[in-house]
Amino acid sequence: QVQLVESGGGLVQAGGSLRLSCAASGRTFSSLTMGWFRQAPGKPREFVAVINRSGGGIYYADSVKGRFTISRDNAKNTVYLQMNSLKPEDTAVYFCAARVGLAVVTGAAEYAFWGQGTQVTVSS
Repeated sequence: QVQLVESGGGLVQAGGSLRLSCAASGRTFSSLTMGWFRQAPGKPREFVAVINRSGGGIYYADSVKGRFTISRDNAKNTVYLQMNSLKPEDTAVYFCAARVGLAVVTGAAEYAFWGQGTQVTVSS
């Protein structure tokens, strides 16, 4: 079992930045591929970014490419999402997710473990 706790959400003006963190426990962190997803009100959960267990495989949704950066610190059992040039359409609850394995996957159903989410609100 893996426990995930997100932090770092908040209210920011358009063009601003936030850094989300997700602390993992319960399993060897370096065995996990980590993903970030988000869900806006009335919309389905969507993929944002993924980083594989070694950090050598990274993939972003087109909507965030060039603005968001995913990274991990295996010594701290933490994955990060640096979000720059934020837009009002980035407003959502952001979820951290984990799966065992090396593959970089974008489907939410592929992830067995989820955090509780952190709210990000971008004002115009």
